[in-house]
Amino acid sequence: MATGIPGARTQATTAGPLGQLTETLAGIPAIWRILSLALFFTAWELAARTNFNWAFPGFLDTAAAFWSMLADGSMIQAYMRTIEPLIIGLVLSLVIGVGAGVLMGLRADVEWATLPIFITMQAAPMAALIPLITFVYGIGLTSKVLAVCMLAMPVIAINSYKAVRNVPPSLVTMCQSFMGSRREQVFKIILPAASPMMFAGIRLGVAEGFSGVVLAELLITPTGIGDLITYNRSIAKFDHMYAAIVSIVIFAVVAVTLMHKLESVLFRPEKRTAK
Repeated sequence: MATGIPGARTQATTAGPLGQLTETLAGIPAIWRILSLALFFTAWELAARTNFNWAFPGFLDTAAAFWSMLADGSMIQAYMRTIEPLIIGLVLSLVIGVGAGVLMGLRADVEWATLPIFITMQAAPMAALIPLITFVYGIGLTSKVLAVCMLAMPVIAINSYKAVRNVPPSLVTMCQSFMGSRREQVFKIILPAASPMMFAGIRLGVAEGFSGVVLAELLITPTGIGDLITYNRSIAKFDHMYAAIVSIVIFAVVAVTLMHKLESVLFRPEKRTAK
């Protein structure tokens, strides 16, 4: 009499070479990322070869232009000019944004006076405000730093505010039951509990800061990486123009990835924000 188990037979049937390969690939996320990029670059190259637009270079031409600008040093020199307003703006946004966000979360009067300002800054169209900044502060470093701050600071401040407000009240009550002072509540309970969400806001603010510095260099005065984009567009070297744009994306992705790594070092797995 047959005593075989149908479920085991079905499992053995489906677990063939293809199934084993799929399970192996599913356990290696890096392979899927590489395949996704390869598919995107292939589609880019094929779309360019259809000649639907003479100003749209292929991926291979763009990659060649990218390495050419790296080799001659023009891209490195451009980023040396771009990095100054970016770092200054991000540091100011971090200090002021986190400080204002924490104060808004702790004090209702500060929230009423300050939160509408940050909400307005976040909703305002930056491209429309940059000419006003240029008119008031000129075309120097100050205008570019302000452009970075106006995009990065509201994100950091609002996320810091929400992080403090979302701290479970039971934690504060527990500290009070142990006769903890207000200072101890803030520095030992509220800030540690709010830090993961605050870090997520900082990460988003860094991404917005890249947008701000590029907008500033394109709309205020063509310097740095914005100069590479504007100049190559003016002389119809579109492969170099696209290479400069791609370099911004790569630079931003690397920065955000490093912040992900820093988050994994600073916080326990259950405290990390979703990637």
